[in-house]
Amino acid sequence: MRIIETRGLTKTYGSNGDVGNAVHALRGIDLDIDRGEYVALIGPSGSGKSTLMSILGCLDLPTGGSYTLGGTQVEKLSGSELAAIRNEKIGFVFQQYNLLPKATIVRNVELPMLYAGVPRKERRQRALDLLAKVGIPDKANVLPGALSGGQRQRVAIARALANRPALLLADEPTGALDSKTGQEVLALFRELHVQGNTVLLVTHDPNIAALAGRQIELRDGSIYAQERRAVAA
Repeated sequence: MRIIETRGLTKTYGSNGDVGNAVHALRGIDLDIDRGEYVALIGPSGSGKSTLMSILGCLDLPTGGSYTLGGTQVEKLSGSELAAIRNEKIGFVFQQYNLLPKATIVRNVELPMLYAGVPRKERRQRALDLLAKVGIPDKANVLPGALSGGQRQRVAIARALANRPALLLADEPTGALDSKTGQEVLALFRELHVQGNTVLLVTHDPNIAALAGRQIELRDGSIYAQERRAVAA
């Protein structure tokens, strides 16, 4: 079953009516991603991968073309509707964690559920279950500053899973980590995929991209190449 479908997706910046000054970040992207896939989006700086990630994550709207996420036509949504779909259908994992420094770990994980209206008792139990799932059940009541970088990224992953999203988006999730800790986080993504989660990971590292079941390479705002391979168990 398809979760992402884009047709002729374009994004243009800075034209202001002057075509000569326009920057064409995306140039007609056609992309299909099925539920349960593990996909890596790769490309050099300026290739358009961050722009595509922002649109797929409903953080931005395309200039042209269409984007359907889980049956919802995204480019027609209002700002409030985009915010709702981000909270309900998408889990984000960023390079810099973006945790609230003065909130306990369990409160950080609970936050998306609070916005979604999940009852207090249910969100606390779900947050504790998620912390156990990512391997840090004993860190629930500490603050982010007491954790290592790898542990903070595990919290960010737990938070991303809080509302049981249809899609997990990870933007350079190991960029701030040492190689050993980065491998541990990537192993967690692989485990989440095996459990049935749809994962889309943005990276500039071909070795990280090779861990995914499909690699999509962008160049100059277009899909340059795609490759499929089996995901290691």
